Amino acid sequence: MELKLKLEQLHQRVNALKDQIQTEEATKTAFVMPFIQILGYDIFNPTEVIPEFIADIGTKKGEKVDFVIKKDNEPIFIIECKSWKENADAHNSQLHRYYHVSKARFGVLTNGIVYNFYTDLEKPNIMDEKPFFTINLDDLKDSSIKVLESFTKSGYNLESILDSAEALKYIKAVRKEFEKEIENPSDEMVRLLVNRFFERPLTANRMVSFKEYTKRALSISISESISSRLKSALVINDNIETEKTTVPTNIDQNNDTPKVITTDEELEAFQIVKAILREKIPAERIAYRDTQSYFGILLDDNNRKPICRFYFGATRNLVELFHNGKDAGEKINLDSLDDIYNYRNELHKTIENYS
Repeated sequence: MELKLKLEQLHQRVNALKDQIQTEEATKTAFVMPFIQILGYDIFNPTEVIPEFIADIGTKKGEKVDFVIKKDNEPIFIIECKSWKENADAHNSQLHRYYHVSKARFGVLTNGIVYNFYTDLEKPNIMDEKPFFTINLDDLKDSSIKVLESFTKSGYNLESILDSAEALKYIKAVRKEFEKEIENPSDEMVRLLVNRFFERPLTANRMVSFKEYTKRALSISISESISSRLKSALVINDNIETEKTTVPTNIDQNNDTPKVITTDEELEAFQIVKAILREKIPAERIAYRDTQSYFGILLDDNNRKPICRFYFGATRNLVELFHNGKDAGEKINLDSLDDIYNYRNELHKTIENYS
């Protein structure tokens, strides 16, 4: 979780600064060096992180790699940098040459946002044309962060990375081909599926029709699968809350209709806050209580430990934060529920204040 948090902070830094970063050198300094530091390597130690490392190639002298990373005095990976404005997939020929003369097993090509990791799965000592692993600060995934942990100074394990590199490479390739089939099913895919239930010949006109049917079927199947998983997750969470949280219903004695109705919007806000705080505490410690005035989220279902409160109205939505103390709530406008993610640090601080 610590690695994930640091990468998210770096992503915020990149987004805030990139419009002011005009050169490759500035990209290295502002974006790539902090990334190396997040992996645990000492960027101020020239025996561990070597900038502008000379990598002579045949008769071509004075060629330089942007960074060589060493561990136990052995090079473990080299990094070639491009400006953040450039495509990180477009310049691997230069890295390919450096890799050939390097003792490092891994090469990294980056623009400070996308980091492509290469090795030599196909031919020994010759860098593969395609990366086996990519991490994108604009699209951080838990699975990618888990792989990246293997490249940290404390977690580096050559054998473990090499064991998983082939799987990572081909899983990525299969996913890419599958996504292509979803977007535009090939004749082969259509025949594979349709021939299992359609006994007549697939004429050209039929193929056109079945291509569209296949595309729609795949899309619907995936959408319904995602919807089913989300509903299951909500049912599980609802069961947990029923067991652990007392929610007042405030029934009017003259009317069986509850005065307090918990909306989907409030429940979604609760799920977002819970996702943010699970980095710090177990999910079962986070509870909610809905009142006529506000929707409150509490630590340990304790009114004396408010985490935040939501006020959803017809004209505007607010969140009240308590990072400055439970008696010093700060109300902030929300343009959308996604804005809640902007207050991760404040929510974390609130939890820390109660510990």
